[in-house]
Amino acid sequence: MSDASILFDRLCVIGIGLIGSSILRAARERGLARTLVAADLSEKVVKRVEELDIADMVTRDLAAAVEGADCVILCVPSGAFGSVAEVIGAHLKAGAVISDTGSVKGAVVAQMTPFLPQGVHFIPAHPVAGTEHSGPDAGFAALFGNRWCIFTPAEDIDPAKLTLYREFWEKLGSKVECMTPEHHDLVLAVTSHVPHLIAYNIVGTADDLETVTESEVIKFSAGGFRDFTRIAASDPTMWRDVFLNNRKAVLEVLGRFSEDLAYLQRAIRWGEGDKLFELFTRTRAVRRSIIDLGQETAEPDFGRKHGE
Repeated sequence: MSDASILFDRLCVIGIGLIGSSILRAARERGLARTLVAADLSEKVVKRVEELDIADMVTRDLAAAVEGADCVILCVPSGAFGSVAEVIGAHLKAGAVISDTGSVKGAVVAQMTPFLPQGVHFIPAHPVAGTEHSGPDAGFAALFGNRWCIFTPAEDIDPAKLTLYREFWEKLGSKVECMTPEHHDLVLAVTSHVPHLIAYNIVGTADDLETVTESEVIKFSAGGFRDFTRIAASDPTMWRDVFLNNRKAVLEVLGRFSEDLAYLQRAIRWGEGDKLFELFTRTRAVRRSIIDLGQETAEPDFGRKHGE
């Protein structure tokens, strides 16, 4: 390990699922910390992390895990940040950076802030990356490559600590942008949370439709429904907590979505093809912009290789 690459003497990750295990793998691969500490309340997870050998220390004792850590990252469900912060708060090292990876920021800030002592530097963050898989085996070092990590720090954050933590995520492969927690939650309601809710709903609708058998739904799955099932296979605990903790922004976007859906219903009912064509043309341009920014592939069939 080159000393030039080390950003933290001791990095602690709490919650070793897809994101947490990917951070550990990437940090080790890039030599970003001298000592990697993994903590999880699950005995099964701790045992598996030890078998995978992706950390130097693995424990179920959250307070012991953060002792002496220069950086602590919480990778737990959105509803658990407050309880974890309460356990570790008094044991955090003065001057340490503490962060999270939650996909809701307003609720995380509200949950954690009361338990964080003076002298630590709280930098809420959200790596916009993931798969439908979960658990320590699901992680991989390249997960964050060319993906965004959104920071939502307080205005009075120490600039040097913010720069240091930005460098950490950039070395993990991410592009970093800062915004307020409120703006983040509205943006993610549009780009992630409501699309997931729609996916869960349409897959549930197909499952409940009495005139279409389950075997037919599976057998004749076209690209659109197939991708809905991929999204709907995401961790149910995480997404339950996301919707409950970002309810204001989600309900606001759902209200607008319902209005736009009613507009489409009317256009289809009255045969107004010009309105449908105009919308589909506009939305096609959005897809092209996502590809141009490198956030998706332009390959046919949703980027899948033939035979998948």
